[in-house]
Amino acid sequence: MYMKTNVAIIGGGIGGLMAAYQLKVNKPEINVTIIERGFELEKRYCPAGHNRACVHCKVCSITGGYAGAGAFSDGKFNLGTAYGGYMGEELGERMAMKYINGVDDVLKSFSDDYPELYRSSEELKLKCLQNNLRLLDMNVRHLGTDKNFKTMQALIKHLDKVGVNMLSGTECVSVDKVEGGYTLTVRKGKEESVIEAEKVIIATGRSGAEFVSTFCQKFGIKMNTNSVDIGVRVEMKDIIWKEFSSQIYEPKILCRTKTFEDRTRMFCFNQGGIVSAENNHGVITANGHSFAEPEKKTENCNFAILSSIHFNGNFNKPTEYAENIARNMNFAGDGNIIVQRFGDLVRGRRTNEHRLAANTVIPTLKAYPGDLSIVLPYRALTNIIETIYALDKVAPGTANPDTLLYGCENKYYSIRPEHNGHFEVMDGVYMIGDGSGITRGLSQSGAMGLFVADHICGVEQ
Repeated sequence: MYMKTNVAIIGGGIGGLMAAYQLKVNKPEINVTIIERGFELEKRYCPAGHNRACVHCKVCSITGGYAGAGAFSDGKFNLGTAYGGYMGEELGERMAMKYINGVDDVLKSFSDDYPELYRSSEELKLKCLQNNLRLLDMNVRHLGTDKNFKTMQALIKHLDKVGVNMLSGTECVSVDKVEGGYTLTVRKGKEESVIEAEKVIIATGRSGAEFVSTFCQKFGIKMNTNSVDIGVRVEMKDIIWKEFSSQIYEPKILCRTKTFEDRTRMFCFNQGGIVSAENNHGVITANGHSFAEPEKKTENCNFAILSSIHFNGNFNKPTEYAENIARNMNFAGDGNIIVQRFGDLVRGRRTNEHRLAANTVIPTLKAYPGDLSIVLPYRALTNIIETIYALDKVAPGTANPDTLLYGCENKYYSIRPEHNGHFEVMDGVYMIGDGSGITRGLSQSGAMGLFVADHICGVEQ
């Protein structure tokens, strides 16, 4: 197969979808092609839904496919720049908020039941400050995994209707520069094809870190190394965090640890949610989801506690470092995520099936009972334990011995390629979303897509 297109978008997550949407709004006649290595949204299926254990699919339907990792996420859209990326720094607060609100408007147009905002709380901010914690709350739009799925489904159907070429199960193998644009070699199954494009938008998400790195090295694009976050997914009874979740929905809290004075953060809170497993190129890590419908909620809540690791000097492989820790955790967990009771961790003993069965917090993910301390770095583990005790001061019960920790949960913030101010890393090639190292969430990833589409079409910004 050989085809020509005006704009080729590599990746069908929210960044790529928003870029395609805005391109067709600006210029309905423009030819746009999305290349996605995963499946169509309706065909994305996780077998772990039946037995709650990851079965190591070749292409993970949780992290890959149309609508990206956000399709099965909690559907939280943080309408601000305080966290979730660096859009405010890159574009300025006014411009960043223009496009973040633009994402909100687009999603609202494709939803028949768009939720109200959860607004910030000065009372809870003060409570955290009084206990040496910092609450980073902002206005949050919570669609829930179910409503988010339906909204993404409606957006994708619209893109198909307006003529966007949507390739699924198709991996971009390489990009080469030619006169007048670029050629993309793509592979579906064993068959390779060529797509010729005038412009290219790379929107591969965090799972595309290797693709981004290879592309930048090939074309000599300077890359800046980001930090990585290493930590755990924490699960406990939902009522413990009800004071926070009932007012602001998602508490994001920063902590400065005592021993190392490092920064840790609590984020990705899921009220009445479940813990889930993600397959990132054969490495299984923990995550969490929740649903908007009351009948789908559990008695538990879950959130991540992550310890940031910054690298100095010439070390430029932070993602590989974090992946090796997760890979060793899988090795120690017999190919699975390890779960440990907090009480066992602080007592220096592994969790076994007997103690887990007697636990008051019933795990929502089938994981391997074990000992996180045999894999997690001492510094990160110390930070996590101190953070749990600090959070216990504002939400008593967090440090309960029956609180469950799943390991590990890592966030790979891709290297940040240098760009010209419009996220253009070389002539006619743009890099957006979490794969760019600039964003860390749905709203800012989508905002980058809208912004780049406007720039390509010459719309005043």
